[in-house]
Amino acid sequence: MSETHSPTALPAGRAAPAFTLPATPDQTVSLDDLRGKPVILAFYPADWSPVCGDQMALYNEILPEFHKAGAQLVGVSVDGVWCHAAFAGERKLHFPLLSDFEPKGAVARSFGVYRDKEGISERALFVIDGAGIIRWSFVSPLGINPGADGILEALDNLGAAAPSEGTAS
Repeated sequence: MSETHSPTALPAGRAAPAFTLPATPDQTVSLDDLRGKPVILAFYPADWSPVCGDQMALYNEILPEFHKAGAQLVGVSVDGVWCHAAFAGERKLHFPLLSDFEPKGAVARSFGVYRDKEGISERALFVIDGAGIIRWSFVSPLGINPGADGILEALDNLGAAAPSEGTAS
């Protein structure tokens, strides 16, 4: 599978834009809260769409692999917190879904993955290292589940890049 980048999606090597988004009606999550460990940002178009449901269910299933790499997975769409709560409950998701609802798509725009015409985000993935630098990004066609291979490979590469005790560089 070749990598398909949106012409405006932030590339690897750039600092990830700071954000704070609602995870529930009374709780927010910010990128700064997650600093110090890898973060997987999974932008997706909409709760309840078949491809999005399959993608999030896959990530939920392999969540232990992400955690083994020390990474936190966060889903982001323009849906509201109540829609996210119902979707996460129905799908039994065990990771936060953040609402990029108001101002609509502001975080997706800052990452270069908002689709103005449709009012949704791209199906885009970012792996961000513990220092807040994007180490991998990928934009999939809306109708295609990108799977997790790219994420897992990016997390492996982060681990390989980390200096090990007792080894010379």
